[in-house]
Amino acid sequence: MAEPARQIDVIDARPAFIQADADALNARFEGIDTLTMLKTVFAEGLAGHVAVVSSFGTESAVLLDLVAKADPTVPVIFVDTLKMFAETLHYRDTLIQRFGFTDSRTVTPVAEVIAKKDATGLRWSYDPDGCCDIRKVEPMKRAKDGLDAWISGRKAFQSVTRQNLPRFEVEDGRLKINPLGDWNKADLEAYFAEHDLPRHPLEAQGYLSIGCEPCTSKVMPGEDPRAGRWRGWDKVECGIHSPVSPIPVADPDDPANQPVF
Repeated sequence: MAEPARQIDVIDARPAFIQADADALNARFEGIDTLTMLKTVFAEGLAGHVAVVSSFGTESAVLLDLVAKADPTVPVIFVDTLKMFAETLHYRDTLIQRFGFTDSRTVTPVAEVIAKKDATGLRWSYDPDGCCDIRKVEPMKRAKDGLDAWISGRKAFQSVTRQNLPRFEVEDGRLKINPLGDWNKADLEAYFAEHDLPRHPLEAQGYLSIGCEPCTSKVMPGEDPRAGRWRGWDKVECGIHSPVSPIPVADPDDPANQPVF
């Protein structure tokens, strides 16, 4: 009697999500309020293994409060570049405790890389892109290993590079969720007031968008809220977020564009 054919192990290298998945989710949750959307995504496991990434900046409390109300066990990831304001680190601890998150993760740059590429700690002053790469982008990449999706606090109104921002998009095979993409500044301020959320201690001093201490300055009246980031440089993003393009229309008849959830 012939032996049964040996099963061959196959590594599934398919991405966790494709554009059709994002299109389907955008259609499903169109017009649905943010909290209901988040509760449904978490309860139904629509995002797989997901975490929220927070800079603990001036607007971060709104998204974190919403995520905690939906599911406080969702991991919270913070990239500590080792160049952060002390006030930001304190604010992080305050919000984590206030909202009751049970899984708070902090990721830092690789010490050997910093010693090799930024021994003086001054790379930000002559190569801000390179500084962001080793202190923020690479640690964030490590933090996302094993995740199927991640939640971002970006909003379309923040800068021209964040226009056309959908609630769901696909980046490097992962689902990227922007729950506050269509919120404006008035929406955020109303939420802060209604829920009595703590403000970042530096906001009252004129810091409207807060990143690393050396590359963050106060915003003058009438300036774009992110004008204080990398002032004097032709740079508007750290590299974690790619500029958003208008959502392409997927061909529903193409098998490669069929939803996988």
